[in-house]
Amino acid sequence: MLAIFHKAFAHPPDELNSPASHSGSRKPKLPDETLREFVSRQPENTFSMTFGDAAALAHVRPDNPFSLRQRLFCGFDDIYCLFMGSLNNLNQLNKQYGLAKGSNEALFVIEAYRTLRDRGPYPADQVVKDLDGSFAFVVYDSKAGTVFTALGSDGGEKLYWGIAGDGSVVICDDKEVIKAGCAKSYAPFPKGCMFHSEGGLMSFEHPMNKMKAMPRVDSEGVMCGANFNVDKFTRVNSIPRRGSASNWMEWDAH
Repeated sequence: MLAIFHKAFAHPPDELNSPASHSGSRKPKLPDETLREFVSRQPENTFSMTFGDAAALAHVRPDNPFSLRQRLFCGFDDIYCLFMGSLNNLNQLNKQYGLAKGSNEALFVIEAYRTLRDRGPYPADQVVKDLDGSFAFVVYDSKAGTVFTALGSDGGEKLYWGIAGDGSVVICDDKEVIKAGCAKSYAPFPKGCMFHSEGGLMSFEHPMNKMKAMPRVDSEGVMCGANFNVDKFTRVNSIPRRGSASNWMEWDAH
């Protein structure tokens, strides 16, 4: 999967952007270059969509459509989802959210997002924490211009994120694509975490703890985009809101 979002719609942590990206010989690429290179790897199996300058999504169809490590793409009501992996409790979740029994994981994630966006009954971290399985997903709400990404905690799926040459956020499961497109300004997306374009990065396993940037140096001794870990000794001074039509990832202060 590949997802690229203009910097006006997604605001990742500053520590993801490495100064070395702009001073070294290999500079970050523009989003359209990264998208073209991603599609060129498997042009016959890759589907892509662009949304003006706001976003681009690309999906590689799996070689084996019956594999447990699914690669799904779905769009509904101007909301789009790229999903990797599988959920062990999908039938239970579909029933809980009123979806048809045969609905796949990508469609479920879209419905869960819609429920959260439209004043859902649970905090976003609790909804993601209820997902049982190996998963990584990216949701783009093209009407609202919002981004929602999460990676499971079991390590079954890998995800990377970085900063393109124009400041756009790049999210991809292919490390080589991220390295080529973002130079030194990339890092593994943290396991057990979720990112929302307005709410930022947080752990859905430890939502009351802050995330801490950990400096990362590559094999050449150059500072790269930081890793992010849960800071178990520092708690946030707020509690997650139950949902908001305009911003369901906002925080209310005590």
